[in-house]
Amino acid sequence: MADPWLTLVGLNEDGLDGLTPAARHALDQAEVVFGGPRHLALARVGERGKPWPVPFDIAPVVALRGQRVVVLASGDPFWFGAGGSLAAHLAPHEWRCHAQPSTFSLVAARLGWRLEATDCLGLHASPVQQLLPRLAPGGQAIVLLRDGPAVAALADWLVREGWGDSALWVMESVGGPRERCRTMAAAEAAAQLSQDPAHAPVAVALRAQGGTALPQAAGRATDWFAHDGQITKAPARALTLAALAPRRGERLWDIGGGSGSVAVEWCLAGGAAISVEQHAARVDNIRTNAQRFGLHHQMQVVHGLAPEALAGLPPPQAVFVGGGFDDAVFAALQTLMPAGCRLVVNAVTLETEALLAQLHAAHGGQLLRLELASAEPLGRMRSWQAARPLVQWSWQR
Repeated sequence: MADPWLTLVGLNEDGLDGLTPAARHALDQAEVVFGGPRHLALARVGERGKPWPVPFDIAPVVALRGQRVVVLASGDPFWFGAGGSLAAHLAPHEWRCHAQPSTFSLVAARLGWRLEATDCLGLHASPVQQLLPRLAPGGQAIVLLRDGPAVAALADWLVREGWGDSALWVMESVGGPRERCRTMAAAEAAAQLSQDPAHAPVAVALRAQGGTALPQAAGRATDWFAHDGQITKAPARALTLAALAPRRGERLWDIGGGSGSVAVEWCLAGGAAISVEQHAARVDNIRTNAQRFGLHHQMQVVHGLAPEALAGLPPPQAVFVGGGFDDAVFAALQTLMPAGCRLVVNAVTLETEALLAQLHAAHGGQLLRLELASAEPLGRMRSWQAARPLVQWSWQR
């Protein structure tokens, strides 16, 4: 790292006054400086300044390889900043970074919050639904938002999800001379912000109150999901996820997705999923569920029928077949599944059950028969109402 051509400089709302001598030197020597309009104004770089293209693209920076270039970002460029996007396309010797305290650190310091006990999210271009799995009574989060209207949108979403009692700290221009902090309940935010809107740069700290936290274990109740009745019921889904054994960063193929509930719970465990479904209305339900939980980056929906719809998909580490399993699908999976891939198939029909028994005899694995019954009213009393028996075959290639 003798003489990198690119320098990443963290710039907060105190502008040049907050920079180290090394960061100031890099900025003074730069031939071209990239940043948002606000950062370029704070850095006072004049005609050397180049605003980021819209939509955001690092190509103009990489095209200047060999010139002296500075990229400005808020606080720490590698925490929801441009640093990671740039470093992925550069060799280590091509860049250096002069970071400052992140906005998260500044907000936590103002409020006296332990940062390690606080969820931190950059929601500039991401859905607020990403907060849903993290909300719990008394839980704390700090989120970075695009602009003032996004603050009102966050508060409205909290109210719709039942978290209207949550306390919000709306923090503008934190770390600079224009810093302002206002406290309000989410349910009151729309009225207050309509009279006195928030202005970028803005972050919101929240302490969640009043709602129902999303359970963290697999087998969540069916009323969390949009569905038309075609959904793996909660107890069977818990057993299915246990057999699939999700691991962080792994990819699931969810074939015959129905509502996508198995794919959703896989993604909530830290993975990614591709849900394949032949019926258009159910495809819509899967997309609705992915959006409900803020999983649009982790879940892909393919409208089609296996095995044809599986062609060209990135390889999985696990496959779940909840419907439409037959010899042709298994033959295709034997070709497409990499070594070590896990397969779980659920069957409720006699024909599919017979096929699973044959495959278990030929290939091994584990074959389970699951019989569940729930207590239901019977006249003035109660009785057991049995669900259809479920046969599950688990196998590792």
